[in-house]
Parts: sequence; C-alpha cells; structure tokens
Amino acid sequence: MSQQPFSRPGAVDLSALKRPVTPPPAGGAAPSGSAGAYSVVLDERNIQAELEASMSAPVLLVVYSPTQAPSSARMADDLEVLADEFAGSFLLGKVDVDTSPQLAQALQVPSVPLVALVVQGRMMPLLQDAPPLAELRQLLNQVLQQMATQGVTGRHQPRTAGAVAAEPDEEYVDPRYAPAQDALAAGDLDGAVAEYQKLVDANPADTEAAGGLAMARLLRRTHDVDASAARAAAAERRDDVDAQTLVADLDLVGGHVEDAIARLIDLVRRTAGEERDQVRTHLLGLFAALGNDDPRVLKGRQQLASALF
Repeated sequence: MSQQPFSRPGAVDLSALKRPVTPPPAGGAAPSGSAGAYSVVLDERNIQAELEASMSAPVLLVVYSPTQAPSSARMADDLEVLADEFAGSFLLGKVDVDTSPQLAQALQVPSVPLVALVVQGRMMPLLQDAPPLAELRQLLNQVLQQMATQGVTGRHQPRTAGAVAAEPDEEYVDPRYAPAQDALAAGDLDGAVAEYQKLVDANPADTEAAGGLAMARLLRRTHDVDASAARAAAAERRDDVDAQTLVADLDLVGGHVEDAIARLIDLVRRTAGEERDQVRTHLLGLFAALGNDDPRVLKGRQQLASALF
C-alpha cells in the first residue's frame, strides 16, 4: 500500500463490514489478539463485534504497517499506552495491513498510517501521520471532550484475559475511582472531592470523574444544611441566587430532579448578567452530577437553551 494523499474526509459508512463472523470457541475469548487492557487486534473474524462496540463508546482505529511505515508501528504502540491511560474512554482497534490487507481494503484505507475514530458505526478520519505521544494525548483529550459535549460518554470494559469481568447484573467499577468512592462511603466528602479532582486534572476528558466530582461537591454543599430553614429562605427571597441554588441542591439530593432543574430554569429567566451566569453554571454542575445519559438532563439542556436565547 503506497503513500498517497488522503482523499476521504468526513465520515465513512462501515455497514458493509457487518457480516457474520465465526463465534469464539466455547469457554474461550474472542480471537482478538489484544495486547493492552483497552486494545484489540482487528481481523476479518472479530471486526463486526468490535465495530458494534462503537454504538456505546468510541473505538479508535489505527492502521499501520511495520514494514512499509515503521513510524506507524511506533504510533500504534503509543496509542496502546494511551488507551490504557484513558481507561476505557475509547477502545483501540489495531489493523496491521501486513497481516490483514483485505481488512484494510474493506475499510477503504488510502495509505498508512491512518488513525480514525469510530462512533456508532461511522468512521471519522483523524490523522494520516505519526505525531509523538504527547501530541496524540492532546488530540485525544480534545476529541473526547468534543464527544462528551455531544453526549458520547460511554466507557469500555478492559479486554485483557486476566481482567475480572462483571456479572451481567453487576456494574463494573473502575479501580481508579476506588479512593474517591471509599471516601464517600466513609463520609469524607472533602477527601472524595480531592480524589475526583485528581482524576479530572489528570484527564479532563474523563466525564465519569467529572460527574463524580460534581456529585461529591453537591453532597458537600448540602451536608448538615437545615432543609426547613433553607426552603423558608428561598420562599422569602425568590430572586436570591444562593438561596435558590441551595434548595435546588437539596431537591436533587432528595431525588426531586425535575423540581431542581425547573427551579433553576425559572431563575435563569428572572436573572441577568453575572447572576444569570452563576445560575447557569450551577445548573450545568447538576447536569454533570446526573450524567449526560440521563433523559432529564437532555430535556433540561433544551429548556436551558430556550431560557437563555
């Protein structure tokens, strides 16, 4: 496969690749040839299943050739490191054109190297060169942040053979969040905020850590608050931003999500300038605590946009 100008900008439909595959042997793992916890070697046997994983969380494809473009093989190794670093924010799919030329042809790859993002079965080219690891990390941060704003916040589970898989009705818990969750369980809200903040600082694209940080801050704000006094103050001072946002916090903690959102949407409509921005920012924090996949957040975002514009 010779080097040539990249000529397919935009999204590429991968539906043609969805054909029956040979199931893995009973009791065995899929023939993925995965090396890292969040990477898998793609071939004609497993491509369908791995592309279907992009319906819930992004899959990053790297197409490389150790013989034709040695730097591309180095980049594939770097992306494998980053896949583990991002801990499930994307699954790395590795395509070696030397061993799977037909798969590269089916993916309509014009040249190597190629890095592309697959989201919900659609392939969007990102790179056709091999930048150093630091630049790759920065690019992925930007891309995943953009995906998060579009509601793409799913996470892959590790693929290594030694990883402990969750039971069908059991939620997988990433060990990176254990210190924060342990702090919450112990009632150490300051400690939980600090632990989640470390994760967000290390990876701004980690929407799960951002949501945990928002929730920990919410719990800290409402800890030891006299709910009756707070509600009385809000009833007396309808346009007091601090009083209204505190009651919205209490509503959210108490499970009255729609009431909390409605209260702040109404307050956005009644305020202006810095106060309106304060309310908007507070509401976005509540959305983060709930998570972008919550249908009430989607509705709330639409209501907020209407109230602002």
